[in-house]
Amino acid sequence: MHTRAATVAVALTAALLSVAACGPTTTDPKDSGASHTSAGTSAGRTTVKAVPDVVGKGLQAAQDAAQAAGFDDLSSDDSLGRARHQILDRDWKVCFQSPAAGTRTATATTLDFGAVKVAETCPKTDARPPAKAGRTMPDFVGKGLAAARGSLPDDASVTSKDALGKHRLVVVESNWKVCSQDPKAGARFTGQPVTFTAVKTGESCP
Repeated sequence: MHTRAATVAVALTAALLSVAACGPTTTDPKDSGASHTSAGTSAGRTTVKAVPDVVGKGLQAAQDAAQAAGFDDLSSDDSLGRARHQILDRDWKVCFQSPAAGTRTATATTLDFGAVKVAETCPKTDARPPAKAGRTMPDFVGKGLAAARGSLPDDASVTSKDALGKHRLVVVESNWKVCSQDPKAGARFTGQPVTFTAVKTGESCP
């Protein structure tokens, strides 16, 4: 009898322990909240740093310095306004930068470098691309031919002619500059064909 009673008591104790183990686990709300808050704060945190001075550096070296400082969103443009692409960064040098060196800004900010070929002289000002053609024609005279075409809609019909009358073919537009345009600057633009006369970059318009 005593043996049987002891056996029953042990079985009941084991059952109670099993039910307790299967019950819901309680977690300190403060611990859970801290974890989510920390993650949210980390994800939403804005890192601010000083923009490094890269003017005068080779474009590749400038990009490396910017990335080392924490800035990964970089862009560059042709400071001579010829819309040339910086394909081999080591062939270019930085003349201008935006934001300016020393500016404290978020590391997500895009740093833009105005550059020229290594053998070229930096201009006094960074030549920005011409305004996009909307309902009126921008003034393209004196601008790079490639930059002028880039400001027109993709479906624009464009003809380029040698302004010196030498009947040279305009093959590499970034090596030419605009002398005249039709329609003229300020004229209404509705998608009509556009004609440019141009000379090589180092030449003078007639």
